[in-house]
Amino acid sequence: MNPANPPAAVFPLSILCLSDSWGGLELNTARFAGWMQQRGWPMQVVARAGSPLAARAAELGLSVVPFGNRWKALDVPAARRLAGVWAQFGTRAVIITRNADLGVAVLAKRLFSPGMPLVYQQHMQLGLAKRGLVHTLRYNALAAWLSPLPGLARQVLEKTRLAPEKLHVVPLGVELDKFTDAQLTTAAARRRLQLALPAGAVLLGLIGRFDDGKGQDFVVEALARLRPRFPQLHLLLVGEPTRNEGTAYYDALLQRIEVLGLAEAVHLRGFTPQPEVAYRALDISVTASVNETYGMVTIEALAAGRPVLGVAAGGTRELLADNRTGLLFELRNLDSFAACIERLLMEPGLAERLGAAGQAEALATYAHTRQCELTEQVLRAVG
Repeated sequence: MNPANPPAAVFPLSILCLSDSWGGLELNTARFAGWMQQRGWPMQVVARAGSPLAARAAELGLSVVPFGNRWKALDVPAARRLAGVWAQFGTRAVIITRNADLGVAVLAKRLFSPGMPLVYQQHMQLGLAKRGLVHTLRYNALAAWLSPLPGLARQVLEKTRLAPEKLHVVPLGVELDKFTDAQLTTAAARRRLQLALPAGAVLLGLIGRFDDGKGQDFVVEALARLRPRFPQLHLLLVGEPTRNEGTAYYDALLQRIEVLGLAEAVHLRGFTPQPEVAYRALDISVTASVNETYGMVTIEALAAGRPVLGVAAGGTRELLADNRTGLLFELRNLDSFAACIERLLMEPGLAERLGAAGQAEALATYAHTRQCELTEQVLRAVG
């Protein structure tokens, strides 16, 4: 689509995300804003001054407005400024991507911009029930709520008083083409990562920041148990320690790798802006997170056509159809994980079957164009 000739149905949008962190939520917010702008929608990102999101949005050529709300949901002056930001841009709908920012957005709408449609793009689970007066009033102010998975949508209906007609299932999208590039062969990807593996090696991989909730420690322990029987197994870990939280977990992981005698079998690589290279280098992808709400890494691995092992918990359980598009194992259960690995290594054709079915599912459901199209339908209905 040529942005110089956008369709008549587009209108200015603001995205609100006042996070100082840089993780999946913030990355997806920046990506989505960029995709929508490419599709012809005038986009404004309202973000914390100096935040990674603000920097990334600027790199993408998006209009960025630095914003702060010292008193959070009770910050009336900030709400007035926020409404002014919307008015100056000509905003006709606001997308909020972080639950913590709903308060100031609703305050701005209630007090200073009563006609503004607010759309919440859910990225995290709700946790505790939110059926009290404050949450009910806040959610009633929304024009729409976008949940990325059917299970999360059911949770919203169970734990809030949101009107069901406001709830829409809109999967978060991925630019899938780069993950399906047949020219990026396994051998080529391994060369780019400078992986020198012995002949016949089978490479497991976990891509994501080093954090005790992501499960790198569990996979290392599992590898130590499996290698006496399957010495061809190697492990690739790609990522960096969680920002602003120190390196204690990462340092302990390195020490454990040494103690277990796995230094030659575990390959560490830092954060990469090209995760498709890491996925294409793998034979088997692992999602071992304790509680993954959605799991973009799982979708990326599926798109790359790799068989995926995932924890039977949280959003991963919805993303993977056990024995059809992936294999599920019990959370932090070494025996369950080992059984899945053994099946993939010993059962002829299983890895190829799972990889092909998973890739087809990812292409049909999680393309970034589909997220944009579904969101556009909602925006045109409420804007």
